[in-house]
Amino acid sequence: MKVLLVLALGAVCATAMADEVSTDAAQPVPVEQYAYSQQLDIAKVLSISEIPNVCEVVPARMTYEDSSGQKHILEYQVMGNGCSNG
Repeated sequence: MKVLLVLALGAVCATAMADEVSTDAAQPVPVEQYAYSQQLDIAKVLSISEIPNVCEVVPARMTYEDSSGQKHILEYQVMGNGCSNG
């Protein structure tokens, strides 16, 4: 009887954990627009978008985790890599 109780509790716990994981994965991370006055909490950079080979200001994105482990996507403006100085 104790074995059945342990198995039933284990199944309930596993189901609850699976529901929690799928809920987090289903929520998309909103894209935040960067402002120069903004204070950033960047603990780990996960990815940075590639800068195109054009001579103009283009949007770029950085995906990072803050010090509490929450994922963020930050969009900011950069100068493209296609400008020559000569």
